[in-house]
Amino acid sequence: MSKKIAILATHGFEESELSSPKEYLEQQGWTAHIVSPQDGSIKAWAEKNWGKEYKVDVTLDEASASDYDALVLPGGVINPDKLRTNQAAISFVQEFFKQHKPVAAICHGPQILISAGATEGRKMTSVESISIDLKNAGAIWEDSEVVVDNGLVTSRTPEDLPAFNAKMVEEINEGKHEDQNL
Repeated sequence: MSKKIAILATHGFEESELSSPKEYLEQQGWTAHIVSPQDGSIKAWAEKNWGKEYKVDVTLDEASASDYDALVLPGGVINPDKLRTNQAAISFVQEFFKQHKPVAAICHGPQILISAGATEGRKMTSVESISIDLKNAGAIWEDSEVVVDNGLVTSRTPEDLPAFNAKMVEEINEGKHEDQNL
């Protein structure tokens, strides 16, 4: 069954945390759209330097959570820092939770979930440097390669991408999680 997934990102996303999930989703025969506040293209961060540019498929002001089956939030330091202060991005993320759709966030990506009010009481993981932020926002943080909490998939770093990608696809295949609350 065909699925359509939104990958919300802006300049400064960690390249592997967008490219690997996008390729994995497309290997399932699904569509993965890069959704961004900017049109045109956005520039990746590749470990220690700027990376490639990626074409934006849909601008945030044209996107609607109802058009997608799931949401992916790649990390990087710059990307989530910009998105978590963008009200349109926060509203977009909140809509996925309100519609009980799977959300997957890796590395620093869960910072956006703090601003969206989606962490309270949830089991999660992330890069260690934001673990305190997540705990302070009510998350039950654990140091594991992948954590799933009722449709929410989180992972720590690019090294966890194989586990992250597999769990993300599993949750998307399960579909809506009706008892997922925001």
